[in-house]
Amino acid sequence: MTLKRVRDFGVRIGSLPCGPFNAITDVPGVLVGQTTLIKDTPYVARTGVTAVFPRANVHEDFVFGAFHSFNGIGEMTGLPYLAETGLLTTPVLLTNTHQVGMVYDAMLRYGAKKYGGFSYKLPVVAETYDGWLNELDAFPLREEHVVAALDSAAGGVVPEGNTGGGTGMICYEFKGGTGTASRRVEVLGQTYTVGVLVQANHGDRDQLRVDGIPVGREIGADVVPLPWTSAPATSSILIVIATDAPLLPGQCKRLAQRGTTGLARTGGMGLDGSGDLFLAFSTGMHYRPDEVGLKTLQVVPHSDMNALVVGTVEAVEEAILNVLIAAGSMVGFLGHSAFALPHDRLSQIIQNYRYTPASY
Repeated sequence: MTLKRVRDFGVRIGSLPCGPFNAITDVPGVLVGQTTLIKDTPYVARTGVTAVFPRANVHEDFVFGAFHSFNGIGEMTGLPYLAETGLLTTPVLLTNTHQVGMVYDAMLRYGAKKYGGFSYKLPVVAETYDGWLNELDAFPLREEHVVAALDSAAGGVVPEGNTGGGTGMICYEFKGGTGTASRRVEVLGQTYTVGVLVQANHGDRDQLRVDGIPVGREIGADVVPLPWTSAPATSSILIVIATDAPLLPGQCKRLAQRGTTGLARTGGMGLDGSGDLFLAFSTGMHYRPDEVGLKTLQVVPHSDMNALVVGTVEAVEEAILNVLIAAGSMVGFLGHSAFALPHDRLSQIIQNYRYTPASY
């Protein structure tokens, strides 16, 4: 059997159960679409677009949301509007550093063409840098790639590793990319889901921890070569957190902030040059702009959010590890390489750390 996710190695992050797909799409209504662009002529492309819909009709049924910048050397558009109103009104698109503007424009045109008027207001588009493997200055993505990601958005299994916006990314100096995970939580007698999707392009190798095991330190450059002799000063991670628990924007902000703990548990430290940006939203309430009058809301009390916090931390940690398991080695621009985390070596390291012989 091909090992594709961290659970295939007997690793169970935390204590909470995951959803049926162990993906952000376990949150009811959340859809994910991806376009993966890999080509060698007339330019070298190792890039793509990932689209996350909070719900299919988010343009007319807004969700509450918030963001958190753990380290701000990165870009995510639409944040002033989100901070001002607490409302997320568009899909969230993830891509590479140089094509945020094109993706933003393409989503605006897509909304206008499909729904008419100013349907997608101030879109949320975020980036991480794939210029080691992708010919970034060739601007390989086109509007049709954005449309394809939006049109393909669906529930169910989310492809991981070298997919979508994560196609050309590098994580802990192994091949990185796209990953996802989820948790089921009990709050006040109700079952809710927390789902996470990450685009992981961050970290130094010796920082990497897998369920607390210092895997990165155990796999030196003599075992798996580093992608580079001198690391570029650009590495980032994007983390999208979704839940169907009814939360206000300030409570979404709390989850976005707590997501940093899940990142830290894998070894992420928010190093200088890293854009570590978190976005959290709740689909548990509806905010339709065409409805007039006062709105009645029911929300989870602050004091009952602990299970959601734990679910967020566990799902962020597992989503990042799923990236490393799923991503395969890749050769790209100028012959640059990024090598996959070796499954056999990982299995051996986990076994060595978990098995302590009895001493007599």
